[in-house]
Amino acid sequence: MAKIKKFITSPGIFHYIYPVEYMAALIPLGIVFGVDYLPLLVVVLIAWATPMILSTFKLEKFPSVLVEMIAGYLLGRLFMTYLNPESLFLLDFLALTGLIFIMFLSGLEINIDQLIGSFPGKITWRGFTTNPLLSGIAHYMITLVLSLAGTYLLSKLVYIPNIWFFAIIPTTTFMGIVYPVLKNRGETRSYYGQTLIITSAVADVLSILIITITAIYMKFGFHYELLLVLGLLLFSFIVYLLGKKFTGTFFKRISFQQGHAITQITVRGAILLMLVFVTIAQFAGPEVVVLGAFICGFVLSFFIKKEKSLLIIKLEGIGFGFFIPIFFIMVGAKFQPANLLEFQGSLFLFLPLLFAFFFIVKILPSFIWMNIFRFRKSMAAGFLLAARLGLVIAAASVGLELGAITSGANASFIIMVLITCILSPVMYEIIYKKPRVSEDKIVIVGGSSVGVILARRMKVLNQQAVIIEKDIGRHNSLKTKGLSVVHGDATDPETYKKIKLSPENYVIVLTGSDEENLAICRVLRHELHHEKIISKPDRAAIDKQMELLNIETLDARGVLANAIENLILRPTVHSALIDTFEHFNVADVIVTSDKVHGKQIMELLFPKESMLLLIRKGNDIVIPHGDTYLRKGDIVTAFGTESALTEIRKMLR
Repeated sequence: MAKIKKFITSPGIFHYIYPVEYMAALIPLGIVFGVDYLPLLVVVLIAWATPMILSTFKLEKFPSVLVEMIAGYLLGRLFMTYLNPESLFLLDFLALTGLIFIMFLSGLEINIDQLIGSFPGKITWRGFTTNPLLSGIAHYMITLVLSLAGTYLLSKLVYIPNIWFFAIIPTTTFMGIVYPVLKNRGETRSYYGQTLIITSAVADVLSILIITITAIYMKFGFHYELLLVLGLLLFSFIVYLLGKKFTGTFFKRISFQQGHAITQITVRGAILLMLVFVTIAQFAGPEVVVLGAFICGFVLSFFIKKEKSLLIIKLEGIGFGFFIPIFFIMVGAKFQPANLLEFQGSLFLFLPLLFAFFFIVKILPSFIWMNIFRFRKSMAAGFLLAARLGLVIAAASVGLELGAITSGANASFIIMVLITCILSPVMYEIIYKKPRVSEDKIVIVGGSSVGVILARRMKVLNQQAVIIEKDIGRHNSLKTKGLSVVHGDATDPETYKKIKLSPENYVIVLTGSDEENLAICRVLRHELHHEKIISKPDRAAIDKQMELLNIETLDARGVLANAIENLILRPTVHSALIDTFEHFNVADVIVTSDKVHGKQIMELLFPKESMLLLIRKGNDIVIPHGDTYLRKGDIVTAFGTESALTEIRKMLR
């Protein structure tokens, strides 16, 4: 290794790569070429190889963060003990930046409109359990009470200097595990995913606040540092007010002009704002930087709507592409099992009890969602929320320094962190098996003329469509025309139980009345927590309220303009899709078949009467070729006859 380091840092290699005149021009600029990039190369190699290995051996369901931490542990034993302090400092800096990026992206991913739209007008116990923010607060409070009770019982077995400080530590939840696991399953924007993200965010925020305030009080008493934490929250509110006032046409024009240029002004602005929050948070304490990053993402999400998806893609490219994997690898590299020996004889009794304790305090409170998510999903949520990492390590270090916990407890917390990081996502995947996507049925609320036409088109295309109509005369008329229709009130949740509404079914709300459409959408969103809802508001005020409910709305004028545009610019395609839809159609098919996963398109025999147009892979859209690989979760857009499309559905699903 010494020879490699000498070779890399020797002047000769750079004189070989760069001309002498170029090197002489760089030296006055203060550029240093003595940096050892070998450790970073090894870490980035592991980050790149992990998903490649999981994909090759078809282990995508296995949490990549677990593999990265295991690889990091091996790397720490075999390689990092030989590194100099400068190289370790560089890797630690990049790892901390990865943690900051996780918290920032987590705050940015929170759906503000859904959060505001789901807030109940009257706060009841059901309001606490159905609203992501309120249920998150309730979940944390129950966790804190259980943690206090469990800590008191543990204190009868082992010595715990400060029961309150010890009890705070298990209440944390590591967003860095919750967010990537939900994102990998495509759950971050669902009601279930938003509930878990916000609950983990509430646990992080409240834990950081309580731990920081407790630590400052234990160290200084009532001191000005306590006000610095409140100052961060006040600064966030000021940024929010300034953002509402100044994110007008000027900033939008500059962002539009420069956003796709080499300057990438929107990305630079987002990172700048994140660093502003992180820098200010440092004054309140080193462990508060993650709180600052999360609050920054949350505040920024207020001001980016249409640009949000594109900005998140760019920021995720920076975070998940570089910084975040380094964080997980370094967590594994820093683990020292020898520290557990400090606990001596009490380890074998205390450690199993602490293991059960760490999971129980998160699983039991999760059953407040039983009436919404049912038993299996609630338990899965509890296991996922039991994942802990950075905050526990930071809080345990602070508690050890203050004398609030013993060195044995500190070592036990570290091993618990690794166990929960490994076991929580695995148990989540085992318990919560996501149902296969179903395209068998759409529900049309209201027997309007548009709804009837849509139902007939679905019938021609062999797609099941069910109409809900509350007028008995209209119901009988539609039934005589051979359409599937159910008599019932769409504002009554029992009606949807009769038709066995599934979360994968689209609900199209077209009653002809804006007020009635809005009322039905509220029932679907608030009472049934259904996500796939489409409606057509005629007034801007109703459209805004539906936007707050996160309803997919149609602009009739925009749809008409688009149809005319297709007639002018794409008449052949328009004719194929509209005039001859009985023979040709376009369909999106999600790949769920294990037999297709990992195969190239040229290896599959697609019907001759069909053509693959596009393939969506996550956030990327690619044009399919023969050597294009298909993966589970890909969305294939195909064009062809209905019989051919049916065959493609069977093949890919």
